[in-house]
Amino acid sequence: MTGVLVHEWIAQSGGSENVLEAMSGVFPEADVVCLWNDSTGRFQPESLHETWLSRTPLRRSKMVALPFMMPTWKRRADRGYDWALISSHLFAHHARFGEEGPDFRRFVYVHTPARYIWSPELDGRGQGRVARGLASVLKPLDRRAAKDRAHRTSYAANSAFIRDRIADCWQVPSRVIYPPVDVTAIQSVDDWRTRLTDQEQHELAALPKEFVLGASRFVPYKRLDLVIRAGEAAGRPVVLAGRGPELRRLQELAREASVPVHFVDYPSTELLHALYQATAVLVFPAIEDFGIMPVEAMAAGAPVLAHQIGGTAETVLPGETGALTDFRSAAEICEGVETAVSTEREARRVHAAKFSTERFAAEVRSWVEES
Repeated sequence: MTGVLVHEWIAQSGGSENVLEAMSGVFPEADVVCLWNDSTGRFQPESLHETWLSRTPLRRSKMVALPFMMPTWKRRADRGYDWALISSHLFAHHARFGEEGPDFRRFVYVHTPARYIWSPELDGRGQGRVARGLASVLKPLDRRAAKDRAHRTSYAANSAFIRDRIADCWQVPSRVIYPPVDVTAIQSVDDWRTRLTDQEQHELAALPKEFVLGASRFVPYKRLDLVIRAGEAAGRPVVLAGRGPELRRLQELAREASVPVHFVDYPSTELLHALYQATAVLVFPAIEDFGIMPVEAMAAGAPVLAHQIGGTAETVLPGETGALTDFRSAAEICEGVETAVSTEREARRVHAAKFSTERFAAEVRSWVEES
């Protein structure tokens, strides 16, 4: 049977791209269809098909391209596919391939219903006047597309948090299949310092001991200011690793902080893993659909203090691999840090293995082949 993998747009890196890559590993003969492809070398060009949007300047502005995405997905050419496995975080679940006869099977892996329109309180990109206006038009269309095909579509969510959002937004049921985390690769190296360049080793050695780590893109919803607050509450130095538009504001907060705050600019994968192994605790305040970094940190042996709302509430076990908090009270943040630090390294590593790429591949194969 001939299948196709569908994805919104393919960036050079990202959690949803990791999902698509893992799906491609499970079904290597399947074509890949996307709006446009900005990656290099991740997928074979002969099996990858981009839409007309890839040939326009619209690919450089997702918000401007937004109104064109739904109709583009609904007009895909019929290439004789028997099934489609769709990775959707915006409108890819609208994808259609010709008439799609009665035996055509659709599987939609949902990272989230479009946060721009359904959860703007969690995504600042949906809070502007234009975005709010578009949301009022797109919501009923989006829900109808999901409900109208529910009888011939199987939905999977990347967390129970998203399963509940799917039920609320689209009013359809779904199962939970947690996304892949490269636990095996992380745990294959006992000491990631040995994989660093000389410059990276020097940078790591210059950091203070027992630091609190915050690692992500420097964007508002990641709430890295709360990592600084956690360091202050616990009386521990802070390391912020990443890059993004919030850098200047975070630097200003760092100058005013009561504890030292150090920045690691855009760490390599190897340096990030070494930071996980060196930190006293990863503090992850964002409300995420799943949250890959906390699982990566646990795989490396680090404890995690995460938000009690969202996917991290499903991956971090309070008192066993870390702690959960709402990040409102300095006293509760401090207690959370100390609880997380008191957990056992091996328990964290063992727990993280439950979210491996191998487990994801087995669950996705079973989902598609046995449905």
